[in-house]
Amino acid sequence: MKEIRQATLALFGVTLLWGGTFVWMQQSLDAAAASSPELSEKDVAIFFVMMRFMIAGLLLLVFVPKTWSGLKDSEVWKGGLILGVIVWGGFILQMLGLTDVTPAVSAFLTSLYVVFTALIGGALGVQKMTRFALLGVILATFGAGWISGPPQLNFGLGEWLTVGCAFLFGAHIIATDRVTKVVDPVQVTATMLVVVAGLSVLVYFFTSRQLTDEFVSLMKDFDFVFPLMLCAVLGSLVALLVLNMYQKQVTPVRAAILYALEPVWATLGSLWLGLEGSVTFWLPIGAVALLIGNLVVEYEQIKRESL
Repeated sequence: MKEIRQATLALFGVTLLWGGTFVWMQQSLDAAAASSPELSEKDVAIFFVMMRFMIAGLLLLVFVPKTWSGLKDSEVWKGGLILGVIVWGGFILQMLGLTDVTPAVSAFLTSLYVVFTALIGGALGVQKMTRFALLGVILATFGAGWISGPPQLNFGLGEWLTVGCAFLFGAHIIATDRVTKVVDPVQVTATMLVVVAGLSVLVYFFTSRQLTDEFVSLMKDFDFVFPLMLCAVLGSLVALLVLNMYQKQVTPVRAAILYALEPVWATLGSLWLGLEGSVTFWLPIGAVALLIGNLVVEYEQIKRESL
């Protein structure tokens, strides 16, 4: 029971960091638009993702010597490859989808990873879908998706790409549950970050390498680099390390419902920094739905342990 509570608190902290990444990413994009207007938002996003994971991977390898022994273990590389490809695919699909849909629609469709986590987990026999878990999934999905108001859906290519992103994020939660129970979570975090960084470099090489001089100049802009470092250190290194260490202590569905708190913190941070419009009545409705969804799953866990 104590381990589960510690893991829940740790994963709750991950949602705070992930909520912050939305704000930091927006700040970097705004800084790039001001200092390097010749760069498109798509090129900046590709470069940002590449640098974010390269910095996170290098810092982990430098400051946690334990990770080096994992680089010699084929099982650690296998786990890192699985997790890294899934995470990278999710980021790429989400980024491409954002070129065709609004942030509100993207947030709603991405929140479907809570549903996909439950469906994939049930199909693979990872856990049984109970009435409490189903209710928690429905409430969390509604709360995360509607926190900025009803999304306007037309289901073009952008929408389907974002649904694919949600599926991969759900698959990542299930894969993390399995991989981190077999190999060391710290070591597999390193190989995962290396894989994501490597795939990001390939995308950059084929799409944006001709803009190298512009990106070198951009890296001299403190307003761009500072939020980039926050995303790399807190949003990638710390968040993914904590996730890999603690998620195995809770069920995948419980973890997914916890992660659905991310848009709450992102919205509150955006409002505080003036990146979002005024508060609507949907914010407290979405936040309450998410809270109740988490409490429902928590109640089921307490009830089961008392039997």
